[in-house]
Amino acid sequence: MKLLLDTQIWLWMTGAPAMLSARSRKMLQDGDNQLLLSAATPWEIAIKVAVGKLRLPCEVEEFYTTRAATTRITPLEITALHAIESARLPLHHRDPFDRVIIAQARIESVPVMTVDRAFAAYEVETVAGR
Repeated sequence: MKLLLDTQIWLWMTGAPAMLSARSRKMLQDGDNQLLLSAATPWEIAIKVAVGKLRLPCEVEEFYTTRAATTRITPLEITALHAIESARLPLHHRDPFDRVIIAQARIESVPVMTVDRAFAAYEVETVAGR
């Protein structure tokens, strides 16, 4: 199964797996599942670090590249269609990074693993992270 990871899920996966439910950890460790990570995730992380909302043990680029290599994620680039779809979404959720992830999930027809309840307001399949 393909599974798109919300930024918070990936951060917990890489640094605080106990925050995830046992079911979520099992899905993330299952080699049969393809884990997709949006290009919005490193972008969001970099912005949060820049404004002081997130602290990392190293520079953002090093954090992303080392964790991406060890979590067997498949990068999901942001296309023009993803960007346009994110702008078309109803304003149930105002976070632009989450809106891109929701748009990608809709266009790519993949579920999103998230703990963000606002995702449920959209026509997108979700998998609870906790």
